[in-house]
Amino acid sequence: MPRTVWLLVAARAINRLGAFSLPFLTVLISADFGASVTTAGLLSAAFGLATIPSRLVGGRLATRIGRRRTIVLGLTGCAAAQLGIAAAGSLVAVAVFAVLLGLFFELYEPPSQALIADAVGPSERVRAYGLFNAALAAGGTGAGLIAASLGRWDLRWLFVVDAATCLLCALALRLALPADHTDRSALRTPGTAEPVRPWRDRALRAVFLSGTLFALVTTQITMGLPLTLARRGLEPADAGLLFTASAVTVVASQPALRLRRLASLPDSAALALGHVLLAIGLAGYAVASALPAFLAATLVWTLGDVLILGRVLTVVADLAPRGGADRYLAAYGISWGIATVVAPVTSTQLLAHVGVGALWSGTAGLCLALAAAQLLVVEPLVRPVRERRAAPGGTGVAPRRTAPR
Repeated sequence: MPRTVWLLVAARAINRLGAFSLPFLTVLISADFGASVTTAGLLSAAFGLATIPSRLVGGRLATRIGRRRTIVLGLTGCAAAQLGIAAAGSLVAVAVFAVLLGLFFELYEPPSQALIADAVGPSERVRAYGLFNAALAAGGTGAGLIAASLGRWDLRWLFVVDAATCLLCALALRLALPADHTDRSALRTPGTAEPVRPWRDRALRAVFLSGTLFALVTTQITMGLPLTLARRGLEPADAGLLFTASAVTVVASQPALRLRRLASLPDSAALALGHVLLAIGLAGYAVASALPAFLAATLVWTLGDVLILGRVLTVVADLAPRGGADRYLAAYGISWGIATVVAPVTSTQLLAHVGVGALWSGTAGLCLALAAAQLLVVEPLVRPVRERRAAPGGTGVAPRRTAPR
């Protein structure tokens, strides 16, 4: 892998070490300022809403001021906002800094992903992005331990540590990444055989809807787990231990994805299986009352998460016309911004009105519905488009091998 890829992978792992403050934002708002669970959820949703334009602005700034400058700006802005949250003396101040954090939060993503795409050839991008995602999990193993230890002392220190890792990454990437050479022609897609119109593609819309609900489930776990532990009489900071176990599972399960029987599964079947595993794990949360039970449920749903994340981006890329993968993947990525807005509200409202059991059993039911939808709705729309793109002389990428040699 080129040096640029390894730099971004290392920086992502370092930054991830401090990135476990957000799941505890609602707890901080409730514990330090006496706000209701509903108010805490609304403020977290305001952060999520701000991340949607942040991703779009990040792409625009990368072409106007350069990728390295945009990355440094995003990381530095995140650090300033995190320090503001840690030092805030009022609920209004926390709300302002939470929105500012959201506005800076996604600036990093478009330029860093574009740098990786440019640094490697098309055949190596899957492996490069796999390293990028593995860095998140590897950093997450340490992040959960930091959250579990500092969270018992003072939740505000989680935001201080997050700010420190952001500044460390900003400095390292400012010194190590190549200098910016803005080129607006990079926005064009010469040689595209057909117009790139993601939102007019019915298959992508189906994958996007399914992906948004999956992102909602995943984000709801992040937001709702600390509050769930508190409702069960456990320490909210122990969510950090569970998140660490999840991250370790992600890293440890990577070799299993190469097993012939699993790798040869059609994407629709693998996605359905992933959603079933999510459902089983979340049903475990509905009945768990002790930390070991929560740990077992976490390991199960994490395996489902690994299966889904490993397949869905491939499906989206295969749907794109030649030269249009960036815009298709960017369109799909908005699903996570929507989930970040909705999940704090749904998780807190369900906890407040129907309780822990109903929250997680209902979410498990949604996962089972998504598993069925993959086979009955999404796959019939996706299959003909992927076959047309992969056909000789088609406009898409080459067919993907479904099993290792």
